[in-house]
Amino acid sequence: MNSAHFHLLVNHLPILLPMVGACVLLSGFLFKSEVLKRTAFVLFILAAAASLAAVTSGEEAEEVVENLEGISEDYIEKHEETANLFAILCYILGGISCLALWVSLKQKTYSGAMASLVLLFSLVVIYFGKETGTTGGEIRHTEIRSGNNRDNPNVIYKDNNIPGSSDEED
Repeated sequence: MNSAHFHLLVNHLPILLPMVGACVLLSGFLFKSEVLKRTAFVLFILAAAASLAAVTSGEEAEEVVENLEGISEDYIEKHEETANLFAILCYILGGISCLALWVSLKQKTYSGAMASLVLLFSLVVIYFGKETGTTGGEIRHTEIRSGNNRDNPNVIYKDNNIPGSSDEED
């Protein structure tokens, strides 16, 4: 397994864990369960750790793929910039989740406010996770690049027909 393969395996965790964590945290609010809230905090902490692994492996993966045919340095750079911001946000989410976990365990009066802060910040992280995943996918998947399906010569359609074109038979 090379570094690009490892990156493809690990890079989904920092994107998915905040989504799962937000759902678990919402459930904790709904069911008034400190156990669920604490579980969500741990998921956010794991997302921060996974983000570190994704960023580290991403640097090495870049070296593997940057010289492959059809790979644009522009897409790699855009992904790298987005991923670095996302990683910082994940680290912050992990940090405030550590604090929120401690506050919850110590049963402080402001534990509910901390949990709310974590939930709101996790939504920001989820948005940037989506952006990072999209820019990463655009490196190899031309079909998801914005505005390209009809104009992109690299997209090949079955029977050479472009969906929605006037050349299709009825």
